[in-house]
Amino acid sequence: MSIAVYIRVSTHSQKSDSQKAEISRWLKAHGHNLSEVMWYEDHETGTTMNRREFNLLTEAVFAGTVKTIVVWKLDRLARSMKEGINVLSSLCESGVRVVSVTQQIDLSGTVGQMVAGVLFGIAQIEHQHIKERQAAGIALAKEKGIYTGRKKGTTKAKPERAKILKEQGLTHAEIAQALNVTIRTVGNYLKK
Repeated sequence: MSIAVYIRVSTHSQKSDSQKAEISRWLKAHGHNLSEVMWYEDHETGTTMNRREFNLLTEAVFAGTVKTIVVWKLDRLARSMKEGINVLSSLCESGVRVVSVTQQIDLSGTVGQMVAGVLFGIAQIEHQHIKERQAAGIALAKEKGIYTGRKKGTTKAKPERAKILKEQGLTHAEIAQALNVTIRTVGNYLKK
């Protein structure tokens, strides 16, 4: 039975070392040889399901070469409850076991799907609460006159990269997805 590990961080500047360390400890504790495990790692937001390594992992699942997927936390697979449930349902229907190391759960079968649904719902609520707290903090800072927005010259991605991708024939939507920014931001980058 083949084991795959899926790791995801939201940006290229984030490190995945802690995820790798905890998953490696779990694999060793359960008698798995690390050199026989397939590792997949994405540096993209979980809000998109079109991630290179995730796509390769799902291809391996449907080819029958992966029977167990180990993740640090379920929200590494997907951010929204709908997408998360769809992913887990698809994996469970394929007979794949999904293990979440930090949540100490082993999802397989219909009970696993139900538990996963609840966990994804909680993750989605927490993600929304973070956004709400951030917006409230910004509104308060604006009222006090201490918020001036993002510092001039700072960007979420490199505007030069947007121009290169545009020259390669990508659409604004494709560039936005590649850079993890909005289409409006892509338009602003290309105006510069």
